[in-house]
Amino acid sequence: MAERPEFTHKRERHGVIGPFSGRQLVLAFAAVIVAGVVLVGITTPLGNTGNAPGAADPRPTAYILSSPPPVGLKVGATAPEFAVTNDDGSTYQLTDLNGAPIRLADLRGKAVWVNFWTTWCPPCQSEVPILREVSERYRDRGLVLVAISVQETSPADVAAYAARYGLGYTIGFDGSGKIFHAYKGFGLPTQVFIDENGVIASIVGAPLDEAGAAAHIEAILPAGAGSPGASTKPASTASPSPSGTP
Repeated sequence: MAERPEFTHKRERHGVIGPFSGRQLVLAFAAVIVAGVVLVGITTPLGNTGNAPGAADPRPTAYILSSPPPVGLKVGATAPEFAVTNDDGSTYQLTDLNGAPIRLADLRGKAVWVNFWTTWCPPCQSEVPILREVSERYRDRGLVLVAISVQETSPADVAAYAARYGLGYTIGFDGSGKIFHAYKGFGLPTQVFIDENGVIASIVGAPLDEAGAAAHIEAILPAGAGSPGASTKPASTASPSPSGTP
């Protein structure tokens, strides 16, 4: 009679939790952690838009066209004229949308706000209501706003934009961009504030809010240019549309 094989009893192996082994649980937990980190990364805004000191400024920034020039304009220097000598000796003169020349020399005795912009530039579009509001407020106190359109297709296109949004200030057409480069610009908008003597008082390479624009203008108004109370008009409630246009 053949010998029967010896009978042995082995205990059934159980996982740490149910049928899952410790290794499987560790891998599953690690996967959850990685997924959570990825989710936080893709849903967290870039930068800090809070009001804490050192927080990033959420306002529009300039549309950069090129690298900054090695030497820019200097505060305290005489502002360049709105004309450039071409290589052939001829003169490139800034003109308005009707073709009439705009000369900085003709504006002596006035506070001049030069704003380089284009109709297609989103931060410029967001700033247009402020230019319109503030330039009207300070016009009777000696301010002249010269908004210089840079390398647009035609004066007619810019004129249509100005008519659409009721822009009553002076608009220059710098089709070649030569005046923009003479002013050492590299981003849009670029603002240059010039006092009654033709001296550069401040330069801002970014859009301005209403309070900021008013502060720069107050610093260059001609002496005896009306009551300071004229600048206390309540801020405009107008705001750009979601598309960025005025």
